[in-house]
Amino acid sequence: MQRLLITGISGGHGRLLAQRLRGSCEIVGVDRTPWEGRPKDITVHLADLRSHRVEDLFRRERPDAVVHLGLIRHDFDAILRHDVNVVATKRLLQYCADYGVEKVVVSTSSYVYGALPENPFYMDEDTALNVSRHYPEIRDLAEVDTLATAFLWRYPNIATAILRPVSTLGSNVQSSIGAYFKLPYVPTILGFDPLMQFIHESDLAEAMVAALERGARGVFNVVGPGAVPLGVAIREAGGTAVSLPEPLALFLLDRLFRYGWFPVPADAADFVKYPCTIDGRRFREATGFTPLLSLEETLQSVRI
Repeated sequence: MQRLLITGISGGHGRLLAQRLRGSCEIVGVDRTPWEGRPKDITVHLADLRSHRVEDLFRRERPDAVVHLGLIRHDFDAILRHDVNVVATKRLLQYCADYGVEKVVVSTSSYVYGALPENPFYMDEDTALNVSRHYPEIRDLAEVDTLATAFLWRYPNIATAILRPVSTLGSNVQSSIGAYFKLPYVPTILGFDPLMQFIHESDLAEAMVAALERGARGVFNVVGPGAVPLGVAIREAGGTAVSLPEPLALFLLDRLFRYGWFPVPADAADFVKYPCTIDGRRFREATGFTPLLSLEETLQSVRI
């Protein structure tokens, strides 16, 4: 790997990955927003992934590898979100095929499985993607995952890895679950305390590096150091759980999210009701990846 292109490089995941790989390859990034204070040896192109300028970038830079992190979540207009996530990803993957990219890593989320009462513990990669049933705000995340999986089988000469990491915590990455755990009083649903998994942002960066270095090919769950009940996770992260009856909790979540006062929409409430735990053995066997930070360190990182 001589030249790596990172989409969404100005975000937390992109910056961490770029800094981790500095010196080992030439790093080029593309993002809609600038990376303030970026190292001088990292080139960042300002462009929307939907723009044809991205194809020009592939034509000029000829990257050997691409890590696609330029996805957006529920805090955007639905049409814009779908265009950036699904339409732009489809174009990006085609550019990878057209311009000789050898390795592709696409990071989605374990959320694509959905949180359902009938979920088994520790789902493997062959489990159906059901997030659209109860969480339409990230339906397009499952579409991106499906697009990348089709690309994987269509182009067997390209080492394509689709990573489905568990909830990511840390001080650099902005996420709904991180904002949720930063609240001093964390609302939960009365009568529910699901088992949850987390991974530290730096460990996820290491997982991406492992996928690149090993030329991993396939769909992989990426897990952290363990699993704990939600109530324990909230306590270890320094918050206080406040259990509310479900109708009241959903009403409050909906109103607060609409006015921008709460980081998680009401549709995401199933993820604090039902389990969405995954099995990470396939990725561990393919790459040898093992998280470096403990579960305690991972949970405490949200307050740093």
